[in-house]
Amino acid sequence: MIKRIGIGLVLLLFTANALFGQHELSTPIKRSVNQSTLFGVGSMSMTDTYLSPLEYNGIALSLIHERLNSSSLINGKLIFQQQYFLQAASSENPIGNSKSYYGNIDYRLNGLYPFLKTSSFRIFGGAGADLSLGGIHNLRNSNNPAQLKTNVNLTASALAFYQWNLLTLRWQVTSPLLGVFFSPEYGQSYYEIFVLGNNEGTIHLGSPANQIGFRNYFTADYPIGNVTLRAGYLGNYYRTDVNNLITSLSSHQFMIGIVFESLNFGRREIEKNDWLKSVYYE
Repeated sequence: MIKRIGIGLVLLLFTANALFGQHELSTPIKRSVNQSTLFGVGSMSMTDTYLSPLEYNGIALSLIHERLNSSSLINGKLIFQQQYFLQAASSENPIGNSKSYYGNIDYRLNGLYPFLKTSSFRIFGGAGADLSLGGIHNLRNSNNPAQLKTNVNLTASALAFYQWNLLTLRWQVTSPLLGVFFSPEYGQSYYEIFVLGNNEGTIHLGSPANQIGFRNYFTADYPIGNVTLRAGYLGNYYRTDVNNLITSLSSHQFMIGIVFESLNFGRREIEKNDWLKSVYYE
């Protein structure tokens, strides 16, 4: 009898251990969110024939915040990328007797799917949306001193990662496909558009025929202690040709900043797990 009880206890322990192990293996993995904030400095060239036929060149400063997080879509393979981009530039014409100032706020959302994945190399491709609002102010002009720059576009994007020891390299290219953008007629004043209501022909369908854009983003990550340093290059090019007006904006910037990982939990997850604590919800 004692021998049978002992054998039963051993079998019970093995069964419990197997069930517990199975529970551990079936526990879903919660992926962290990769976030980065980088500051950039570099050169900028801009031409806007509504304001001046000359090309203005100067210095540009920028700030970019990026979030990369997983999703439950397409069997959990699709990742979402958000980029918040702020840029300001000061430039002057070739003879140095006039200045132009440029400012822009840009938000981008991309959905990216892995098409190739090895132990050290990954390639993603996908599409998204781009919303941009900004403008150019020319100090020399008195009648039409400023030009509004705004557009909404559907975009295509390709993203590649390469892991080499502790160094992580990333290269991403993004380009608009189809959208809408604002541009006045040649000689049309903003007083006519916004005060008198003569705004016909100012909203245009954007396509590669009249709108070309390209963002080239290369970064390298390297951990230093508890901090991950990210440095790289950001190139932006945008050109429109409509209403006999040409706008061309081109910038090249060196970027540097930090990267951190974070876990996002909802309030229900906090209430269900004793090991999760919130400074807000008790």
